[in-house]
Amino acid sequence: MSRSLPPLNALKAFESAGRHLSFTKAAAELNVTPAAISHQVKGLEDLLGVRLFRRLTRALQMTDAGQAALPALTQGFDRLAHGVDQMCAYSESGLLTISVSPSFGALWLLPRLERFRIRHPDIEVRVDGTDRRVDVARGDADVALRYGPGGYKGVRVDWLFDQVDTPVCSPALLNGKNALRHPEDLRHHKLLHVDWKDAEPSWRMWLLAAGLHDIDPTRGPRFTMESMAVQAAIDGQGVALVGDKIVADDLAAGHLIRPFDPCLSTPLSFSFYLLSREGDAELPKVAAFRNWLLEAARAAPPATATS
Repeated sequence: MSRSLPPLNALKAFESAGRHLSFTKAAAELNVTPAAISHQVKGLEDLLGVRLFRRLTRALQMTDAGQAALPALTQGFDRLAHGVDQMCAYSESGLLTISVSPSFGALWLLPRLERFRIRHPDIEVRVDGTDRRVDVARGDADVALRYGPGGYKGVRVDWLFDQVDTPVCSPALLNGKNALRHPEDLRHHKLLHVDWKDAEPSWRMWLLAAGLHDIDPTRGPRFTMESMAVQAAIDGQGVALVGDKIVADDLAAGHLIRPFDPCLSTPLSFSFYLLSREGDAELPKVAAFRNWLLEAARAAPPATATS
């Protein structure tokens, strides 16, 4: 379909000046002089035969024609910019921004990520370790690994895996005077707490489920990140109550052990998901990461190391 349009630079000058209601601010945005913006807008007005601005002494005011056209032009330039981003994303190389919580990133993703880089050396990876809510639909990241209840709207959602909360500790705690063999032995050991997990099964809930009513569920140090509680458990500082998938590698390597029957583990209502923007889900770099991640999730070692 043939399109007869005014010069693109003139439309850009008008759109920027209209948003800012200022030739000076438009000039700064487009890296030209205010006189150049004024010249472009005047040329557009002459070409179309309609006034777009009223030039007052100390202000710039849009006419009805200008106000009617501005929203569509702003949307059009936004769509043009997104189209250019789409083209760039199909280059052989490209930056892939992965948003992930610091603990899940450190304990699960990073130990595996080198395998993705070896398989896809042309994809440059940027890992954004944050617990803040990143809006993938707005392009804050290419993909996000999230732990939550599901039901995410406006994005493509790929389920990775569920997990259960389970006590873990260093194998060293299985020996000595107060060897940890049975749940009641917890009275002799520190309980390691993760602050954010209070909304999920906590030590209080776990001890009650195990029938242990005489052990103080609040004693022991608290950590704001699950990875710190896991490291404290590896170092033999106490017993942590954490998700089994998060510590699957440490359990498989023998750094941690589940001292009790796995039946005492508590199923969690949250799962891990991969989120990506609907329009970008099949971009090569996003599809490559998703396919690799789903494969890695299926290949994760079972969290079955027990005493």
